[in-house]
Amino acid sequence: MSARMDIFDPRVAPVVRGMTFEKLCTGAVWGEGPVWLDNTQSLLWSDIPNNRMLSWNETEGLSVWADQVEFTNGHCLDNDGSLLHCSHGQRAVVRTPLVNGQLKRDTPMQVVVDRYQDKRLNSPNDVVVKRNGSIWFTDPPYGILSDREGHQATPEQAANHVFRFDPKTQSLQAATDWLDEPNGLAFSPDEKRLYVSDTSAALRPAGQGHHHIVVFEVDEQDQLNHPRVFADINPGLADGFRIDAQGWLYTSSEDSVQIYHPDGSHMAKLYVPEKVGNLTFGGRLRNQLYVVASSSLYRITLNTQGNPSV
Repeated sequence: MSARMDIFDPRVAPVVRGMTFEKLCTGAVWGEGPVWLDNTQSLLWSDIPNNRMLSWNETEGLSVWADQVEFTNGHCLDNDGSLLHCSHGQRAVVRTPLVNGQLKRDTPMQVVVDRYQDKRLNSPNDVVVKRNGSIWFTDPPYGILSDREGHQATPEQAANHVFRFDPKTQSLQAATDWLDEPNGLAFSPDEKRLYVSDTSAALRPAGQGHHHIVVFEVDEQDQLNHPRVFADINPGLADGFRIDAQGWLYTSSEDSVQIYHPDGSHMAKLYVPEKVGNLTFGGRLRNQLYVVASSSLYRITLNTQGNPSV
């Protein structure tokens, strides 16, 4: 498939030179939360309204990895290779454990954390793990607003937090409530910055709410400091994003994957035929950007590599 792009910064030219763009499969209602599995060379992602997780690889193509998954959204691999999920339905971060060193389809999920100060979480949305083992996730209300992507319920939390969970002490800390509705998140390669999107404009009247990415400085005690708006995303929202090995940010938007330099420069737009929900790097060289966009899965091959810690 021909690739269409806009380049705004000449520094991005070597990354997109010779870029290839492929549509791999379709069949979801709304795709989200992709995660790459090296051991099977497969991509997993959520089809939230259909309450299932999908899988794709070169050999098998598209298949259902697990059904009736309580409306999982974002996923990531933990440092031990197990799979973490954000569950709208359970209002929790849950885990698919390894079985004989492997991730198996339909393995029962285990709850990692589902309460803060004895109150249920809203609906964890996206999750990342630092090298020190701490689990960071966002907790906006989207999974409890209706029964389409979860179970309609009244929020119990006083705010929409970014949380930090320490599996060693089993303690959950509210890292920040600075954003209205935190959504996607990712660390810089040196883990000294945390990027978090605020998508509070998603369900509000035009001109209200936010559609930007905020960046925090992360200190040695894992405290978040000096928040500032990193980029306003137009059109649409930064629902999900990832960082490459040199620290560049690749974010979803309504019409494209947009690329930003760590200095805040808007470098390029890589157009996608459907509204982009989320994305992740994968492939044997981690130079392929897998993009879940509404009903379909796309692959963009670039001259860069994803952040190896993601």
